[in-house]
Amino acid sequence: MKILFATSEAHPLIKTGGLADVSGSLPDAYRHLKQQVRMIMPAYGDVWEKVSHISQIADFMVPACGRELHVRILKAKAEGIDVPIWLVDIPELFHRPGNPYLALDGRDWWDNGERFGVFSKAVVEVAMNRVGLGWKPDMVQANDWQTGLVPALLTQEADRPKTLFTIHNMAYAGLFPKSLFEGLKLPWEWWSADKGIEFYGNMSMLKSGIQMADWVTTVSPSYAKEITYQEYAYGLEGVLMRREAEGRLVGILNGIDGKVWNPQTDPFIAKHYSSEKGRVSAKKHNKKAMLDFWDMPESVLESDDPVIGLVGRLVPQKGIDIVLEILPELIEQTSARFVLVGTGDNHYEYLLNEMAHRYPERVLVYIGYSESLAHKVEAGADLFLMPSRFEPCGLNQMYSLIYGTPPIVHSTGGLADTVVNATQENIAAGTATGFVFYDPSRHALKSTILHALYLYGKKRTWQKLQKTGMRKDFSWDRSAKQYLALFK
Repeated sequence: MKILFATSEAHPLIKTGGLADVSGSLPDAYRHLKQQVRMIMPAYGDVWEKVSHISQIADFMVPACGRELHVRILKAKAEGIDVPIWLVDIPELFHRPGNPYLALDGRDWWDNGERFGVFSKAVVEVAMNRVGLGWKPDMVQANDWQTGLVPALLTQEADRPKTLFTIHNMAYAGLFPKSLFEGLKLPWEWWSADKGIEFYGNMSMLKSGIQMADWVTTVSPSYAKEITYQEYAYGLEGVLMRREAEGRLVGILNGIDGKVWNPQTDPFIAKHYSSEKGRVSAKKHNKKAMLDFWDMPESVLESDDPVIGLVGRLVPQKGIDIVLEILPELIEQTSARFVLVGTGDNHYEYLLNEMAHRYPERVLVYIGYSESLAHKVEAGADLFLMPSRFEPCGLNQMYSLIYGTPPIVHSTGGLADTVVNATQENIAAGTATGFVFYDPSRHALKSTILHALYLYGKKRTWQKLQKTGMRKDFSWDRSAKQYLALFK
């Protein structure tokens, strides 16, 4: 099967979030299952230094807003991505520094609508085999609002490929004024709220993909259900409920890259281990190495006191506000230490630094992102904290399970789909893998942490919990097989 995978970012070429992790792994998983895959993405300024073996394979013109733009398709390779990469090179739109979507002042590029509208038009030309490549996909998979026009534009074509649109986060709708709709010369029948892409006087590229793709997927089964509720749908619950009723909205859980996240081979951690071998002693060794990053005294390094880790964005969506609320109480009432790594709102960064200053041996903070430190936390912490208010899929809870670090999560999206709560019944059945709370409140989070710390003292139960989590299969091949079953 020939699959054209259209994305606006892919790790390790350029990354702003989870979409890049998916795009860097899922196409390779398709290839490992003997499918013929091409990844297509914009040629941003910062991508050039990450690719090699670059060659031009096509050039053509695409209509933009009041002008025609010259497009080159460049074939390239990149370390860590096994499939051919097709870069859409439009210098006027994509040769810019830094973030794919934001200017240096932190605001959206003023012409993002034109940029990704034209990118979508270029993808369609490639998908319809009109640019001389001699290759036509059976399926086009588009991802998030940046490629939302691809499925819509393909509905205008005869003998077109099938289309699948994957939602990674409903919070970003790709909203643009009617003037962009007119500038891109989109069909006038699309300017309607019912069957079109109009959304309260604007055009929504996210709605475009949801409305007009043959299939719509999200990155976890629970999130597929949640986005049909008003609370999570951002005004699009009507169209999502209709796609669900048609049987065309499906949740497929993301996978994780076992070459990067694997405690048996991880180059960032002090001592390797597996579910079968060395887990208990290696975790203790890795805890010591992690704490040593903060130059803790020997008494802390040798302590058996539990360590709870958190790696993530310091924003309300991730629940950092309720963590900060209960930290002083937990420090007073337990012997636990807290390791927090991340960046985000200045307010939360300041409060965390204040907390670290107030409790220098109990709250250890690193403001910023460090890949090596993230791995050290997963391997060295005893528990991993992930109290997100909503989480389409989430990856850190899966890393934590594989590393034998039971996660504490809010029951939402992919967190609900991947962590089995350590109730008495689930522990007895041998299915428990972590700790789940069901209300994003300080009281629910605190009581769940206290329950987790209680079970941490029950060593046989704890080791059973660890081992069950470490044996979970979160491979991308599992996810890819579910996608391919949809395609067929």
